[in-house]
Amino acid sequence: MSIINITNLTFAYEGAYDNIFEDVSFRIDTDWKLGFTGRNGRGKTTFLNLLLGKYEYKGSIASSVNFEYFPYHVPDPTAVTMDILTEMHPELEYWRLVREMSYLQVDEGVLWRPFETLSNGEQTKVLLSVMFLRENSFLLIDEPTNHLDMHGRRLVSQYLNTNKGFILVSHDRAFLDGCIDHVLSINKTNIEIQQGNFSSWLVNKERQDSYELAENEKLKKEIKRLRETAREKSEWSDRVEATKIGEHAFDRGHIGHKAAKMMARSKAIEKRQQSAVEEKSKLLKNLEHSADLKMTQLPYHSSRLLTLKDVAVSYGEHEVCANVSFDVKVGDRVALCGKNGSGKSSILKLICGEDIPHKGDLSMGSQVKISYVSQDTSYLSGSLSEYAAGYGIDESLFKAILRKMDFSRVQFEKDMRDFSGGQKKKVLIARSLSEKAHICVWDEPMNYIDVISRIQIEDLLLKFEPTVIFVEHDEMFCERVATKRVEL
Repeated sequence: MSIINITNLTFAYEGAYDNIFEDVSFRIDTDWKLGFTGRNGRGKTTFLNLLLGKYEYKGSIASSVNFEYFPYHVPDPTAVTMDILTEMHPELEYWRLVREMSYLQVDEGVLWRPFETLSNGEQTKVLLSVMFLRENSFLLIDEPTNHLDMHGRRLVSQYLNTNKGFILVSHDRAFLDGCIDHVLSINKTNIEIQQGNFSSWLVNKERQDSYELAENEKLKKEIKRLRETAREKSEWSDRVEATKIGEHAFDRGHIGHKAAKMMARSKAIEKRQQSAVEEKSKLLKNLEHSADLKMTQLPYHSSRLLTLKDVAVSYGEHEVCANVSFDVKVGDRVALCGKNGSGKSSILKLICGEDIPHKGDLSMGSQVKISYVSQDTSYLSGSLSEYAAGYGIDESLFKAILRKMDFSRVQFEKDMRDFSGGQKKKVLIARSLSEKAHICVWDEPMNYIDVISRIQIEDLLLKFEPTVIFVEHDEMFCERVATKRVEL
């Protein structure tokens, strides 16, 4: 066991107006399995980079362990996997590595293949296996689930649960619940640690938010009362001033002195009341505003929008899926499920009209309009205004949706290349919600998106019941949202 001490940590990026962290202090036990959560853009990856010593900061970070970051950067993906792992860990014992990989159900044979030929899931698993074998290291694991299917997520979650301490950034609630015993959360104004899994943290957070909302309502009433009192006192002082002028000749000194004392006393009372309100308002520092999202899909003249019958997708000699049959009716929320490589994304692209080699029949209603959200966000650049104009959507509506998903107005002035992964995905979701379409086709829409925003989107889909076909490996999202599951 070792302690990581963070004392008076303050950090801002060069040229930025605001601090990411300001005078933050807390302690971490290296035996803890910490889930690291917070809204997109709050600084989770930045904090990991501060632990790694990548940026200069004020305050101190004291620790006797070495920090290791996942995902590990592989300089030459064409190299044999075993050679890459040996370079990462020169004292690596082969039998121990194979044992770790067996826990994750990875075949030993992948070690002798070029790293680039491994699936994303296999790459994740072998890198985690070797990193946990390094002595005196504390792992900083940054969103490992984005390339894992549901089965892979369960395996990795179980594996992490059996290992020593770490900090894990993830927004997958079921994944976190399976492997953590503490939660490290970046709130609006501070960082705090709670013991327990993610679900218990979320329950406590919702209770705290409910309390702060109630306190906020009390404050609004108190502020309203103070304003009314101030208005009444202002009217009273105006009358006193008029009386002073009118009775100036009668008793100039007496009236003026008395009125001045009464007004001074009144202002002092008002100032004390205002200070009390301001002190109370400081207690409402971490209330997360997650306003309800809205959407309107185009109506369609028929109940059935599209049908797939005995569809098979192939790339060259390799058939990725076969005998895929389902239909989509207005209001259906269809989850395409299956392991990585089972053809889920190919089916979505085929529905969107891409030239995907296939057999079988896909029939779509006439003039059906589709709004597509891809996995990839790397192409996003330029301003939000330019992006909205390029897609012909209402810029005000688009930005209003982003505001509700925790975008600050400062973000609207930035180039999208500087957005976090979650913020980029929110851009795609907000654009899709702004488009006039009959069907939303979303490919892993929740990748990188924070939990509060995931719940917002879930609530939106449940309330407005749009027609959606999606691929998503977040188990809780699928359980809450899907009306139909198609296994590939």
